Amino acid sequence: MEQKLDYRWHLRRVMADRGMFSTTDLIPLLAECGITLSSSQVYRLVTERPERLSLKVLMALLDILDCSMEDLIEPAATGETARKPRKAAAGGTSAGEGVGLLRPKRARITAVDQ
Repeated sequence: MEQKLDYRWHLRRVMADRGMFSTTDLIPLLAECGITLSSSQVYRLVTERPERLSLKVLMALLDILDCSMEDLIEPAATGETARKPRKAAAGGTSAGEGVGLLRPKRARITAVDQ
């Protein structure tokens, strides 16, 4: 069983260790590195865990904060196991697999006596 990989984002803690307590402190420092982010983007970068991060932004943060990648990003394994996606069966689906059970039944038209 493989464990699903995850990570912890420590930008706020690293900033606090360097005496930076406001998210807007990063804006001019990032601009010096040629990176322009709005105040709301910087706020989200500091307070939330980013799902996607430009390598240029990451390298600028490492340079600005004079830290290593291990200081900002801590790998962590979750308790969940990674699930492999199901593959559709060749030539149709078996019971309980795919969309086979979700297909509508054909309507039957019967004659009505009057």
